[in-house]
Amino acid sequence: METRTADDARIAELFTAFMDAWTAGDAEAFGALFTEDSDYVSYDGTVARGRGRHEHNHDLLFRGVLSGSALVGDLESVRYITPDAAVAHGTASVLMPWRSQLPARRLSRQTLVLVRTPEGWRISALHNGRVRPVTVPGPDAFPSKMSRLMSRAARRLGLGRR
Repeated sequence: METRTADDARIAELFTAFMDAWTAGDAEAFGALFTEDSDYVSYDGTVARGRGRHEHNHDLLFRGVLSGSALVGDLESVRYITPDAAVAHGTASVLMPWRSQLPARRLSRQTLVLVRTPEGWRISALHNGRVRPVTVPGPDAFPSKMSRLMSRAARRLGLGRR
């Protein structure tokens, strides 16, 4: 069994290869980083299933709207679920060729489910979401008070779920 240090290094290499394949516009190399039955949830919530679909979609993107773009980011954390499965979080955002730095609104965070395969670590699932932090309102905050007021009114009027 390999040490966590070796696995950590290989997972970091996988994340770097993910960004490198994107930046090279190499859809085949990009697709090869995924398992055959993988899921990819884009920042807009659409879902693609299967390595072939990821390769196809990214080929269209790399030759189209994302032509010449780079994927830049960092691997933030890796948590092992089993010796052969891990969850990783990272940032990786698209830097368009006419920009020298990322606009704050383009920052995205990826959650990756990684599995050890005979070919090495591969991405089994990826969820890409824009970073749009919001604060959670406390019970005494105006939004919380309004929600409780609206809930009471709805119940009195017989509206909503029963």
